[in-house]
Amino acid sequence: MADISMQTVPTVTFKEGACEKDLRVNGNNTPKETMRKIPSTSRFQVDRVNSISEVPDDVNNHVDDADSPVFTNKDDSRQPYESPVFGCSQPVSPTDTYVSHNSFSNPYETNFKTFGKYTTEALPHMDHYRNLLSATTAMKSRPTLAELHEEKDNDENFRSKGRDKLLSSDEKLVEEGIKKKQEKGALKFGWIKGVLIRCLLNIWGVMLFMRLSWVVGQSGVGMATLIILLSAVVTTLTSLSMSAICTNGEVRGGGAYFMISRSLGPEFGGAIGLVFSVANAVAVAMYVVGFAETVRDLLKEHDALMIDEENDIRIIGVLTITLLLFIAIIGMEWEARAQVVLLVLLLVAIANFMIGTFIPSTPAQVSKGIVGYKGEVFVDNFGPKYTEGENFFSVFAVFFPAATGILAGANISGDLKNAQKNIPKGTFYSILISTIVYIGIAWVLGATIMREASGFAATAVQSALVANVSVNGSYQLVNSTLSQPSDFNLAGNCSLGKDGACEYGLLHDYRAMEISSGFGPLVTVGIFSATLSSALASLVSAPKVFQAVCKDKIFPKIHIFAKGYGASDNPRRAYLLAYFIGVGFICIGDLNAIAPIISNFFLMSYALINYSCFDASLARSPGWRPAFKYYYMWLSLLGALVCIAVMFIINWWTALITFAVIAFLFVYVHYTKPDVNWGSSTQAHVYRSALQSALKLLAVEDHIKNFRPQILVLTGLPSSRPALVDFVYTLTRKISLMMCGHVLIGNQSECLREMNRCKAGSVYQWFKQRKVKSFYSVTSAPTFRQGAQSIMQNVGVGKLRPNILVMGFKSDWRTTHHEEVDGYFNTIHDAFDLEFGVGILRVAEGFYNEPNQNDSGNESLVQHKLDADEEETPSYPSTPTMLRKHSRSSEGSVPDNSGAGDMPERDDSHQLLVYENFLKQQDRFAKKQRGTIDVWWLFDDGGLTLLIPYILTTKLYWGNCRLRIFIAGTKRGEIDREQRQMATLLSKFRIECKEINVVADIGKSPEKKSEMEFDKLLEGWMLNEEQGETQEKYPWKISEEEKDLLQDKTKRNIRLKELLVKHSSDASLVVMTLPMPRKGTCPTGLYMAWLDTLTRNMPPILLIRGNQSSVLTFYS
Repeated sequence: MADISMQTVPTVTFKEGACEKDLRVNGNNTPKETMRKIPSTSRFQVDRVNSISEVPDDVNNHVDDADSPVFTNKDDSRQPYESPVFGCSQPVSPTDTYVSHNSFSNPYETNFKTFGKYTTEALPHMDHYRNLLSATTAMKSRPTLAELHEEKDNDENFRSKGRDKLLSSDEKLVEEGIKKKQEKGALKFGWIKGVLIRCLLNIWGVMLFMRLSWVVGQSGVGMATLIILLSAVVTTLTSLSMSAICTNGEVRGGGAYFMISRSLGPEFGGAIGLVFSVANAVAVAMYVVGFAETVRDLLKEHDALMIDEENDIRIIGVLTITLLLFIAIIGMEWEARAQVVLLVLLLVAIANFMIGTFIPSTPAQVSKGIVGYKGEVFVDNFGPKYTEGENFFSVFAVFFPAATGILAGANISGDLKNAQKNIPKGTFYSILISTIVYIGIAWVLGATIMREASGFAATAVQSALVANVSVNGSYQLVNSTLSQPSDFNLAGNCSLGKDGACEYGLLHDYRAMEISSGFGPLVTVGIFSATLSSALASLVSAPKVFQAVCKDKIFPKIHIFAKGYGASDNPRRAYLLAYFIGVGFICIGDLNAIAPIISNFFLMSYALINYSCFDASLARSPGWRPAFKYYYMWLSLLGALVCIAVMFIINWWTALITFAVIAFLFVYVHYTKPDVNWGSSTQAHVYRSALQSALKLLAVEDHIKNFRPQILVLTGLPSSRPALVDFVYTLTRKISLMMCGHVLIGNQSECLREMNRCKAGSVYQWFKQRKVKSFYSVTSAPTFRQGAQSIMQNVGVGKLRPNILVMGFKSDWRTTHHEEVDGYFNTIHDAFDLEFGVGILRVAEGFYNEPNQNDSGNESLVQHKLDADEEETPSYPSTPTMLRKHSRSSEGSVPDNSGAGDMPERDDSHQLLVYENFLKQQDRFAKKQRGTIDVWWLFDDGGLTLLIPYILTTKLYWGNCRLRIFIAGTKRGEIDREQRQMATLLSKFRIECKEINVVADIGKSPEKKSEMEFDKLLEGWMLNEEQGETQEKYPWKISEEEKDLLQDKTKRNIRLKELLVKHSSDASLVVMTLPMPRKGTCPTGLYMAWLDTLTRNMPPILLIRGNQSSVLTFYS
């Protein structure tokens, strides 16, 4: 029977409590009245179409055996929800195919019902996209690709191909999360309690009562309004950016730190998180000192000081911050209640001031400039009147810190019910309300209070002017009632003030709002409310942000403060840290000097929030999909620039200090490289810029001067040949491309799990630990040659493709199967066919090092036979990439050790010593070298044989080695001339070399002993016709005709070995031109014997040959 899910896919509705058997088919002609909106908490609203399809009564009795096996549904604990009904059966969950993680003993139990039929497919579900470690309840999981795609042998095998089991540590973390969630739920706040109230309390603050009147007096009503609006523009731009970031995924605890770190990465996030936490902790001390100073002034007025003015501030401050700490520690619920009470008191104080402006002013109030609503006062106060040393920007710098409270709600993002909705909504409303109140009070102040007032009041006697006028030597009392000045005029005459200056009015009296209010003490209560609310908000924000920083382990030694307590994950340790910082600054700090730095720290946070939004938009990552659409990337950039400008307006030297601190922390985090991956926009930019650069490079024509050795090194699993990796990386470090190639021998299906495991990151983790910067490419093929061909043909992109192939020498060529040797030899041919340069590196102890299984994930790797000269010692082969999926004893593999550190079982002190030395030699190219690099530039290959050793001398490890050049002499009598010619050529190439040796006797016949040793290497590879061997039956063997045909080359290579021993046996490295094998002429065994002869019992030797194209030039 066909799977019903493959037919039309209607959404089937059912009546609650009813069993509907008679269902009718409407097909695609669904009536419009069946369309209805389904309420949803999601930001994506979808119209639901209800159509009814006929389903046979026995639908539940049919199983699609062709699609999937039948598995028993064991998960009966699902929550009720609207789902399709088939026949009289109970509602079937569309998520029945999901993996139930209710039991970690069998975490991959899968229920195979979808659309009421048995199939392994799963419908989309939120759990499928969750981060595993963020799980706080039993999670469902979609079927793996293996479950859907692999053959179904049996139940056990089918499941085994699914997914690997969780690590025990991951299981523990998920179980802890589930257990914690099952406890009493944490208190969560909505947008009013969690965001709006906190932001309003922080934005209004002391500035409203103590400094707004001064701002109006200096800048006038018009300019003061402009200052308020400019501040609102900056905060609004920041809020737009913050809203976009908040709605681009779930926001957890940490506020500004979380948003910046997840957008720009740990470098910016860690720097801001640390300074933002410290700034909030110090801000607690600032606000508490402001409260303590107000209390101290009240005590002073009533002559009730405890000790003296300074110590009273300290005592009151410590007591106050201790009380605030107690409120914060007992829980966010009590802290929220305290904030509500403080907001009520603040609103009462504002209302008290507004009521007072309508009450007729007393003469005492008039003398201090409180004149009530007067048009002439408003006109006089509308324009600016800056005192000496003040201007628009200095006044703006004083006011703007009042607007830095917009992050108060975001800082407790982890305690919000829905941070994505609550933060934008609460923040925008707080900016709107606070801006309206600020502008309204500024206009009221400008209309009711004089800019300057003398404080001089007219008494009963002073109600009339008495002028003594001398007339004919007598005194006459002149009634001047008509010219009597009013209280208003007397108040405005500063010459009547103390010392002939005004002491009251908007410019001079910070208590102007208190004097003009209906009941002065209520304004004092408002000041108390503003300071305490701001202090409490900062005391809560600092630990919350710091806890988030500690949880991410970006900085060392601070993770102990990450621990949370209770359902709300209260950071009590971080509370105590913030408390002691606050107490310290209350007792010893110069808060007036620190205040601008704190403001700049906040502004830097705003700047980076704006830049985060801009940067994420600029990167154009598909993952940047904020639900909040009312943002614009260039406005975000403008907001960032404005925030930086304001930093310098407030105080240029504190701005420089802020930049220096952020830069220091950024560099520290950048170089420590914390092990985090948050998908930041920085990563998106790296990809984007790399892609653009690679495309741009395609348009650049190749030039000899820009040639770089881009090396493909066939290492197999890189951790198995660390010395080979180190040598090649020394060449490519910081200048060119390095690619490690790995060929797995076998069918793709057999090697698939191993390939995926290698690609999963273990290789790159090994690179990181060894500080090697390289790419890695793994492929599977039936033979080594085919795999090498695949890698050489396909690896790289654009101009970033290898041009040199490097392999280790196949030291087991005499004892391994001839097909493997043919594959190795033909790989050299293939490389030349693809116009690669070819390098073969050999070290006496070999390269192969049995990798630790944790590094490789490969449990059965073949170790090939040793050289003839190495068979007497426990050295290991250096054959590249010949790692088989299945080992075969017929290949003479060395017994498999469990790791590089295992010792041979044979009780032989000499072999133990040699083996220990072998392990040490694995790092031989990862340390400084001394001595000489001998270059045997025998044939012109385009200059690669000379360029490679020159590059080595420019590197740190090889910089102390000097070059020695050896060239072949043509005539004995012309050695000096040839030496001068080579010196001239090297000079033109700008390659410094003080030792140039011309080898004149290179054409001399080798010694008989050397020829006999060479013939010994060919044992087993020569065709023995006396025993009936034929070329047809043994095509890989060397006939006498082939050997005689290449006799001259053979003797030359044997002679070269004698010269190498004579001249270069003490060199640190020998670089020699690789003999060129001609297709169809040079047999495999003979060529391998040449290479073996040249490299045996020598220092590290690199045989290299370019592709006959120039890589050196002396033209500028």
